[in-house]
Amino acid sequence: MAAVSAALSGDETVLLEKNEKIGKKLFITGKGRCNVTNACTRDEFFENIVSNSKFLYSAFSNFNNEDLIKFIEDNGTMLKTERGNRVFPVSDHSSDIIKALNNALKNSGVKVRLNTSVKDILIENNIFESNGEEDDNSKKSGYSKKVSGVVTDSKEKIFADKVIIATGGISYKSTGSTGDGLRWAGESGHRISSLKPALVPLETKEKWPSELTGLSLKNVTLSLLIKDKVKYKEMGEMLFTHFGISGPLVLTASSVLAASDEWDVKVLIDLKPALSDDEFDARLIRELKEGNKKELKNILGNIYPVKLGFKICELANVDIYGKCNEITKEERKRILDMTKRLPLSIKGTRDYDEAIITHGGVSVKDINPKTMESKVVSGLFFAGEVMDVDAFTGGFNLQIAFSSGYLAGTHEY
Repeated sequence: MAAVSAALSGDETVLLEKNEKIGKKLFITGKGRCNVTNACTRDEFFENIVSNSKFLYSAFSNFNNEDLIKFIEDNGTMLKTERGNRVFPVSDHSSDIIKALNNALKNSGVKVRLNTSVKDILIENNIFESNGEEDDNSKKSGYSKKVSGVVTDSKEKIFADKVIIATGGISYKSTGSTGDGLRWAGESGHRISSLKPALVPLETKEKWPSELTGLSLKNVTLSLLIKDKVKYKEMGEMLFTHFGISGPLVLTASSVLAASDEWDVKVLIDLKPALSDDEFDARLIRELKEGNKKELKNILGNIYPVKLGFKICELANVDIYGKCNEITKEERKRILDMTKRLPLSIKGTRDYDEAIITHGGVSVKDINPKTMESKVVSGLFFAGEVMDVDAFTGGFNLQIAFSSGYLAGTHEY
């Protein structure tokens, strides 16, 4: 997007792609379907930004979700909107989003160089000798450094007045996100905010979730507590894994967690959010009454997935082989508590290889939000995940990438 918008602004533009084809990371997003944006309102968009939402006001105003939808469709790929305002290609193939971007690159005249890795950014002092005087423009701008191009791995120097770094973070390194842009930014004097995996599964201190590996739960409520204070609470889907928990609710919670430096972290799961404590207790009493002399294990399937029901009783210290008509009020209370407030202690996140995005990056304090240009190096711009901006799932992170890329390319220099 940065290359296309720069070319459409009249600049001679070269896109340097380290992979053998463009869009390698885009190809795997949305489980191969590519949730390209979210068709929400402006206010809803910013409510879903985790880090530095105000920084993105100008970028989103210049190129919003409606602009992106039109751009993709104008370049040959029709889109559809699904639950949660998530926008996908009609074909359900991410490759069609990449085709649209390829079409835009060709139509705008961008020169694409594949299999070209950049080793370093060329930066020089923003002063030149002319009768012993400094460049007047450099005086006015306040910059002491300016960009002059890049060096590739083959030691080729490519000179340019402007360079846009759009390398992503460090998640999914197999797609090329190996942290190069962060290194270049750091070496050229930019501050780098603390990096963490985000939109990533969580590991639990408890081992029992591994016994339920693969069990997916719908319409449950997950609460994330940091130092015993609720920082996130939402209803949706989650999944038990061999290391802990995953699924949409967990991924979103992980981004809230990434924005905190605290590790006194717990999760409470309400398995029956549609029922109050009293309503669930009444339901349980009814099931036990109907079960009468049957063993408790025989009626659990009426309330939970069977394996989960067994685990709830185990955690509540209630014998599943006991008779339904012999379950005490206290045992009922313990089952209720485990059902409505199932506790898990979080010991950490999975690694970057399982993270959808990277939290942290080039500090937005070193980037002009109206242009995406560095405040440290004249002519150096940033776009996308390499910056310290990130959002929840639902197409918001890709919209950030496209909006910031568009602005970085279209700035009137």
